[in-house]
Amino acid sequence: MISATANTIFQRAIDDYHIHDSIDAPMENPYDSATLEHLLYLKCWIDTAQWHMEDVVRNPDIDSKEGLYWKRRIDKQNQVRTDTVEYIDSYYLQKFANVTPLTDARINSESPAWAIDRLSILALKVYHMQQETIRQDVSAEHIQACQTKLDILLEQRQDLSQSIDELLSDIATGRKYMKVYKQMKMYNDPNLNPVLYGAQK
Repeated sequence: MISATANTIFQRAIDDYHIHDSIDAPMENPYDSATLEHLLYLKCWIDTAQWHMEDVVRNPDIDSKEGLYWKRRIDKQNQVRTDTVEYIDSYYLQKFANVTPLTDARINSESPAWAIDRLSILALKVYHMQQETIRQDVSAEHIQACQTKLDILLEQRQDLSQSIDELLSDIATGRKYMKVYKQMKMYNDPNLNPVLYGAQK
């Protein structure tokens, strides 16, 4: 089951990141670069760094120039995240290239990689909510509220994991088929963002 593998790798990436707990700490991917496992680890590391960037930029006392710096870093990180999702989808397109869909095969509302993307984000939510349940500087009410949320997140991860495994099984057996649309982000493209191409005139 790919979800079990992904969840294990995501937890490893999150734990490895928090050894230094630094956005700029170098990533040491333990998996061979030609494998899906490498992409899964990379994906979650990117998400983890971006999670902490989002924390920084929400500081109400942040200087406006520093805030803009982090906003632009988040934009760049989000593009890397999107690219990595598309690499994962490319892996699955190749894996299932020889599968002939059944005559009544259906398309899914999202590709396997974008579902895996949500699983990676859930791993981060679980990790950080669990951290809230062991804080020593908050009330019992805070702990209980966070534990309730954590229980829901864990159930959500279980459901999403099952859905991903079922989707991949359906694709492998031809009951569903993959159709991937590349993310056509316009705001980073100097030829498509009117603010950017207007500035070139």
